[in-house]
Amino acid sequence: MAQNDPNRVLRLLPLVAGGLGGTLLLVNRVLTPALTESQARSDVMGVILSALLILTGLLWQRVQPIRPESVVLIGEEGLELDEALPDTIKTELAWASHLLLTNTVTRSIVAYRQGKTLLRRGVLAPQAEVTPGPILKRVLETGKAVYLVNLKIYPGRVEFDYLPENTQGVICQPMGQGGALILAANAPRSYTRQDETWIEGIADKLGHTLDELTTEDQAATLATTPASGA
Repeated sequence: MAQNDPNRVLRLLPLVAGGLGGTLLLVNRVLTPALTESQARSDVMGVILSALLILTGLLWQRVQPIRPESVVLIGEEGLELDEALPDTIKTELAWASHLLLTNTVTRSIVAYRQGKTLLRRGVLAPQAEVTPGPILKRVLETGKAVYLVNLKIYPGRVEFDYLPENTQGVICQPMGQGGALILAANAPRSYTRQDETWIEGIADKLGHTLDELTTEDQAATLATTPASGA
């Protein structure tokens, strides 16, 4: 269900007060048979004040825009982690996802890396398997984030079938070598520039940890592989 802007009435007050004041001044002028100099001066001041109130109301409409309407994402709350991951990686993924869910408009998170889904948390869609589409593939290949501010207007939204079906906005953030964080929001145009910077920092930290783990695993594999004879 959409949520209404709680400041709507407050932002409309200057417009209503200015319009009402101007209307009353006009009615008073029409009904006054003889206009005195003092009343004329009062009318001028009243018109100026009404105009200032209306201007303030219009400015508030621009400076304090209505927040995008949010929805309740369809799905069940849950946490799924790849059981093959070391406990330290599980802990770091759980910590990072908790921060994103509690401090941003993110309501669902998927961590994907090198063909595996490492984590799903928040509102979970029935489809658990991540099949990279054109958008996610571009993020993985270029290492550059993609922010879909209003998912429903993008034809490519069909590739995000592993997110809740009524997801409003999506960020695909690179996460190390061949990895990405996919974040689903419950409102369009809701991530701020500060949110994007923070998400980038968390994804970089997770990617660095996962890349180090891969390097250590490769080194361990080489160390246990017997050298071939001449």
